[in-house]
This record gives sequence, C-alpha cells and structure tokens, in this order.
Amino acid sequence: MGRRYGLRGPWVLRGLDLDLPAHTVVRIEGANGAGKSTLLRLLAGIDAPTEGRMTGRPRTAYVPERFPAALPFTAAGYLTHMGRVHGLPAAEAAARGQEWLARFGAAGYARTPLAELSKGTSQKVAVAQALLAGPDLLVLDEAWTGLDTEARGELDRAVAERAAAGATVVFVDHDPRRLAGAAGLAYRLEGRTLTPVPASPRDEGPRVRIEATGRPPAVLPPELPGAPAVERDAGNPSAIRLTTTAAYSDPLLHALLTARPPWHITGLSQLPAPVPAAVPAAAPPGAAVDVAPRSSPGTGPAGATAVVPETVSLPVRPPGRRTTAARPGRRTTAATRYQAALLARSQRWLAPLLLYAALLGIGVRAGEPLLDSLGYAAAALLPVAAWLVRLCVTQEPPAARAVTAAAAGPSRAHCASLLTGLGYALVLGGAGAGAVLLMSEPVSTDHTVAVPVLPAALAGLLAAGCSALLGAAVGALCARPVLRRHGWSLAATVPAALLALVTDGSPAKAAVTDLVTGSLTGTVRMPFLPAAGAAVVAVAVAALTARLAALRE
Repeated sequence: MGRRYGLRGPWVLRGLDLDLPAHTVVRIEGANGAGKSTLLRLLAGIDAPTEGRMTGRPRTAYVPERFPAALPFTAAGYLTHMGRVHGLPAAEAAARGQEWLARFGAAGYARTPLAELSKGTSQKVAVAQALLAGPDLLVLDEAWTGLDTEARGELDRAVAERAAAGATVVFVDHDPRRLAGAAGLAYRLEGRTLTPVPASPRDEGPRVRIEATGRPPAVLPPELPGAPAVERDAGNPSAIRLTTTAAYSDPLLHALLTARPPWHITGLSQLPAPVPAAVPAAAPPGAAVDVAPRSSPGTGPAGATAVVPETVSLPVRPPGRRTTAARPGRRTTAATRYQAALLARSQRWLAPLLLYAALLGIGVRAGEPLLDSLGYAAAALLPVAAWLVRLCVTQEPPAARAVTAAAAGPSRAHCASLLTGLGYALVLGGAGAGAVLLMSEPVSTDHTVAVPVLPAALAGLLAAGCSALLGAAVGALCARPVLRRHGWSLAATVPAALLALVTDGSPAKAAVTDLVTGSLTGTVRMPFLPAAGAAVVAVAVAALTARLAALRE
C-alpha cells in the first residue's frame, strides 16, 4: 500500500507489503519525518491508504504521542466513554478504567478533570483507554513519552500481556532499548518503504528464572509468553527451569498458574543482564554483506523466501479465543453519546442556542398567524443546524479524534458527530415550534379562517425537521474532511445555508413555502415530500463525508 497527502502531494509511504501475525510485538524504527506516525495511523485504521488495501481488520486501540488534556471530562468519565466506544458495557468500562488507572498509579486522579492533569498523568489516561478493552491490535506511537519510570515498566508488562493473550502490538519509541527483549519483529522505515531489521545481538535487559513443578507428565502449556528457555531436571522430569526477560515474567507466571493442571512455582530469581556479544566491524565500502532479516512466525525455515501479497494483512484472532466485540450499532450509539456529552460539557451549544432564540425573538410576535410563524421558525433553524454540526465535527482535538477513530472507525466516529449535531438541532426545532404554538394565533393570514392546531403543529415539526436535515448536510459539507481550514469552513457555511433556503428545488424552501402559502387560505399542507427529499440529501452527504473522513482524516 502507499500513502500521500493531497492529490499531487509527495508519497510519504509507497509499496509497503506487511503481515502482522498474532502473539507478536512489532517495532517500527526510522528517522524523524520518515513516516512512522503515518504508518501507525494507517495500521490503526485512522487513515486509509491512497493505494493498496488492508485486510483482516481486528479490534484496534491507539495511543498518540501527545494526548490532549483539553477535554471536558474527568479521567474516569473519559475512560468510561471510551470503553463503551470500544464495545464494553458501561459498568464494565467504568470498572476496567479504575483498574488500569490503579495499575499506572493514577487512581487518585480518577475524578480529576483532564484539563487539570499533568502531561504524564494525561498520558496514563491515554494508555489506559487503549488497554481497558483488551484490543487485538494495539498501536503505540511513542506512548512511553511523559510516563514516569514505574508507569513505563507497567506499560512494558501490559504489552507483554497483550501479546501473550494473542494480540499484535505495533510500537514506535525513541529509546532503542524499549521492549528489546519482547519485540518479535522489527522493521526500519526509510525511503518510503519498510525494511526488516537484520538479526543482530541486542540488549535484552534483566532476565528472570522461574522454577516450577507440574503433575506428570508435566506438559507445558503451548505458546508460552516470551518464548522462554526451558531446562528440565534430569533427576526429576516434573521439575523445570524457565528463563525469560523481565518484561515477560508476569505473563509467564500467569500462564503457568492458570494452566490445567496448574504448575507449582518453587523458585523465582533475577539474573544479571547478558553481556552483549562483540559487534562485527563494519564492512568496507562496496563490500557485499549477507543480511538475513528476521523471519516472522510461520514463514518457514531460516533462509526461505516467502511470497508476500500486495496487501497489509492485520492479525487474525486465533480460533477459540473469545472477545467482547460489540455490534456496530452499539458502538455507533456509544460514540454518539460520547460526542453529545462532549458538546454538552464544552458549552459550545450555547452560542447557536442564543442565535436561534434571538432570531425567534425578532421574527415571531404574539398573536401573529400560526402557520407564518412556524414557517419562520423552521427557516431560522437551518443556519443554526449547520453551525451545530460544524461544532460537533470539529470539537475534538486532533489526537483525541484519532483515538476515537481507531476505536470506532473513522466513518462511524464521523457519523456520530453528525448525529449529535442533528439531534441538538431537532431538539431546538421542537422547542421553537412549541414556543410558536404558545404565542401565535391559529388563524389564517387575514385572521378570517381558523387553522387546526394539531395538524399545524405536525406540519411545523416536519418543516423544522426538514430544515434541520438540510442544515446538517450544509454543516457537514462546510467542515472537515471536505473543508479542512477553519477560515474557509466558516466563510462557506453562511452563504451555503442561505442558498439552501432560497434556491428553487430546495426541500427547506419547499417546506417553508407550504406553510406560508397555506396560511393565506388557512389550509395546512403537510410537507412530507420536502421532508423525504431532505432526508435523502442528508443521508447522501453523510455517506460521502464519512467516506472522506476515512480517506482524509
């Protein structure tokens, strides 16, 4: 696959062929600006490749390098929302969030607003949201940055646990010793493509020896975490010694103690780090160097050449391993609730509300004909709906938006923003129609014909819904990912909303016109056809922008 920004922009990545097996920790290396973060965003599903494709999309979680603290939630509240977006029930998401905060030494900050947290504590929250749902693909973009020593060690252990449970972990870190004893595959990103890192001596850090005894015939569980070295006691075949790196010691102990039948741990000791072997001198310029890349599990014996398809294949869950994957509808609902809470707590809804109230105060008077006032209220709602949708689409900081996109998918996350803005607009439209019903007289324009209230109220609500749907479409087309610059987005929203109201063939104009012309004779005309047209336009725009969100996030 390949990736570039813009239709004619330079290629950041090109010709990548990669397979990510389960039970594997994968390190990505490269110089600054080589495209490591771009690659991780592609793997996390935040962005889509410009060319090529990815197959086997698993449940994914992503940790950015810099997590924004400018979110109007407490640490526990944010983790609960993100756990639900990942597919967990609310109670389970809250419980797991507390557990991971405790593991990273941040339990005391559970009720602290994110804006008041230090950079290190904010990063702990970012790591916790990725780990609480047990993802099958964990993508870490320098996630250790800002963490204290204890939290870094805890993250090392969490990575080893996820790999031992069958997940794939892909990470980038500036420290070359990070997870040196746990990384099963390593690639270097240079020249817009990936190169397997040659097998070479590496510092694996402290090692741990575990002594255990088991019931005869003392068969070890398959796929032990960390691939430990196994020694059996010649005098006692039921006794073994396992040697592994410190990063895998806890998962290995867990695997032994939870085996069926369980093993009895008789000894645990830490060994000194191995002395690195001498590094051969560099070959002179022009000399041929035989470099063998690390082979991935299942690719055959060393030296064999595997045929790699022109796709990036993401890990496939091993048979029999149960996950808590949620239905797409539940995750969309969770993402919409998260966006609604974000808008409500940020109070950005207040300005559109005041604008709508001001427009109603100017154009609606007590005692005026009901249908005329309902038409005016519906027309005033369209620009307000466009504003609300723009706010919802752009309210998340980029890093937080990337986290949500990885958890729910960029298209689903974008649709959740659109639904939130539309929902708020519909609530405003309903409130405005109710205010008009209380203030206006149910008569025709010349005050000679009585207008039935209930049919008029239904027609007013349909017209308001029509304006809200068309306003939502305008807001979606005047915001990212269609218009990414704030100035262009703001400048386009106002004229686009006005055009949607006055252009012939516009569903909003048709709905308002039905109310106003019906008021001349006291006849209530139901704007069913304009409402259906507005719904079709809104769905089409939502589908288009959701697709663009995956391509241009």
